[in-house]
Amino acid sequence: MALTPKNELSREEKRAKQESAQQEALLREVDDAVRQSDAQAFLDRWGKPLLGLIILALVAFAGYLYWDSRQEAAMERDSETLVGALDQIQAGNLDSGYDRLEELAAGEGSGAAVVAKLMRAGIAEQRGDTDEASALFKQIAADDGAAPAMRDLARLRDVALNYDAMDSADIVAALKPLATPGKPYFASAGELVAHAYLDQDKRAEAGALFAQIAKDQTAPESVRSRARQMAGVLGVDAIEDVEALLAEQGVERESAAGEDAAVATE
Repeated sequence: MALTPKNELSREEKRAKQESAQQEALLREVDDAVRQSDAQAFLDRWGKPLLGLIILALVAFAGYLYWDSRQEAAMERDSETLVGALDQIQAGNLDSGYDRLEELAAGEGSGAAVVAKLMRAGIAEQRGDTDEASALFKQIAADDGAAPAMRDLARLRDVALNYDAMDSADIVAALKPLATPGKPYFASAGELVAHAYLDQDKRAEAGALFAQIAKDQTAPESVRSRARQMAGVLGVDAIEDVEALLAEQGVERESAAGEDAAVATE
């Protein structure tokens, strides 16, 4: 006698399962059709604008690459010009160096152009043409596109060049913003301002400024030494650490004391 398998489905169950599979297939087809229809509708509406944006982005990127290559090439040319002019100046060919910088100095808005103007001003000063040098320094100092440090340096150089012909009040007004501890050109600007104070008979202000310069560890030693002497003449103690000062000058404490005693007994 044959046995009927336990897992054999009835005819109704098979039919129900087949109908369910057919419904799932139909739903997938409908879903795919809807998705395709939505995508087509989206492309019909936004396809051209999106394509335009993609093209614009590609064009902008290509333009940036071109601009970047041109900028790099221009910087290389500017560097070669500056180095070539510097070589001529160091060789004593001031006129040749000055002429090499003419085209670069005529440019606007670049750091290389500002450096070229500063170099031409320095050459003019060495040649004794103070009017041209001063005019170039003033151009740089008034250039809002130049780096602040370059503008400050040009202002300082211009005042130093014309110091004897300037009124002391104008010197103070021009350089006082630079004569502040922590500023890049504090020592040089401060020294000029302090002497201008002396011209105005402001000994206390001059002495205090000389003392600040003397204590500025970032200032050149030659400037600090002059400031220390001037502060002492004006009655201001500008020495914070005597031992350190003697060590810097290579003087032994005992020998210095012996010299002072010998002077006192004479």
